[in-house]
Amino acid sequence: MAAAAQDGGNLANVHHILLVLSGKGGVGKSTIATQIALALRLAGKKVGILDVDLCGPSIPRMLNAMNKEVHQCDGGWVPVYVDQEKTISLMSIGFLLEKPDDAVVWRGPKKNAMINQFVNDVAWGELDFLIVDTPPGTSDEHISTVNALQPYNPMGAVLVTTPQAVAVGDVRRELTFCKKVGLPVVGIVENMSGFVCPTCSECTNIFSKGGGEELARHSGVPFLGRCRHLLEKRSYCRSGLRAGSAGEMSFR
Repeated sequence: MAAAAQDGGNLANVHHILLVLSGKGGVGKSTIATQIALALRLAGKKVGILDVDLCGPSIPRMLNAMNKEVHQCDGGWVPVYVDQEKTISLMSIGFLLEKPDDAVVWRGPKKNAMINQFVNDVAWGELDFLIVDTPPGTSDEHISTVNALQPYNPMGAVLVTTPQAVAVGDVRRELTFCKKVGLPVVGIVENMSGFVCPTCSECTNIFSKGGGEELARHSGVPFLGRCRHLLEKRSYCRSGLRAGSAGEMSFR
């Protein structure tokens, strides 16, 4: 659904707005938001990522843009571009902190004001998609984000969960939040759905399996897929634990 604010503004030329939500922290919202953006870029789309997780801004690190600076123009803030072709642009409070480890110790009104400034004062230009990465929960920041974006008719939200019952329960509350604020749910992604050993290719369901799919079925919303973890060959297999680093993730 095309974004179409009544009075124009910096989001007037953004064709689709997609939020990434979850009632639970630590389920990988920023990872999924980044993967969606990269997949859209590979499909030839021009993408922006708006990071409204003010207390835990991780999008700059996800896309190796930690040391970039935000500049001003006549239309407001200029987003940070990941590549020379400017196919992916970012805005995050992480770019505005003096030090990367500085904590954002703000009360609700100041957070809400910053979210409104991010929505209205970033000169995105023309984008095919704007991906909005959100903090966990269903309170102030979420209400402010949805309210600020409502004039632009967001296409909906992707909900992220892990398979465990405790995470699924929190995401169920996020479904209720979306219903109450009139935000369509595009579907549910089950992250951390298994670990694929790079040596023997066996998949181990460390965090159980199927919770996200069952939630989608019970709630009547689309199940978009599982995200399994793939690591480099120097990682875990039946022969024992060895030093290794995290690699990529893939939908199966």
